[in-house]
Amino acid sequence: MKFHKEGYPTLIVGLLFSAFLLFIAENYLKDIAIARYLVWAICIFFLVIIIQFFRSPNRSIITNDNQILSPCDGKVVVIEETEETEFLNEKRRQISIFMSPLNVHNNRYPIAGDLKYYKYHPGKYLVAWHPKSSTDNERTTIVVEDKKGRSILFRQIAGALARRIVFYGKEGEKVEQGSECGFIKFGSRVDLYLPLDAKIKVKLEEKAIGGKTVIAEFS
Repeated sequence: MKFHKEGYPTLIVGLLFSAFLLFIAENYLKDIAIARYLVWAICIFFLVIIIQFFRSPNRSIITNDNQILSPCDGKVVVIEETEETEFLNEKRRQISIFMSPLNVHNNRYPIAGDLKYYKYHPGKYLVAWHPKSSTDNERTTIVVEDKKGRSILFRQIAGALARRIVFYGKEGEKVEQGSECGFIKFGSRVDLYLPLDAKIKVKLEEKAIGGKTVIAEFS
């Protein structure tokens, strides 16, 4: 288990804040045992939460050109047909995965191929399960096209707590299936837009694991 690089600034702030609280506790509350113990408990809990949130487990990815892998850990909350109007301009099958604060939050490429499109959109911070979060919230849109010309569009979407979306790729580069493409801090969601004839392999409320769970297969 590794600690994700996106977590180091938060960890440093957490350590400094904890050190400040412990300094106060040990110098001004030393005669109030309950207060000192409470401050220690709060600091330890706070640091454990940071470490847990930014954990980055090592995963062995089994690649398959005909499969579409989950881009993140979380729960499948949407499976529906919709119109994708930003880039593909056609009907697609939308699969949405909600990432709670307890999930691993690094994101992965669902297929291998060329990164054809990337765009960052500033926006609101509606709760991630709100129907308009896909179009109104801060988000990024990414399109990957495989060697057979099959395209997958997916979006990293900020939620009420997620205030920073990170994406590492650049248009025109080749990407590997299951490799890390970005990170969303403090819970949110990722939407996938699949061809209508793709064979969906997950169900609503099912838990997905990034880079491991097969979301769908190309027909």
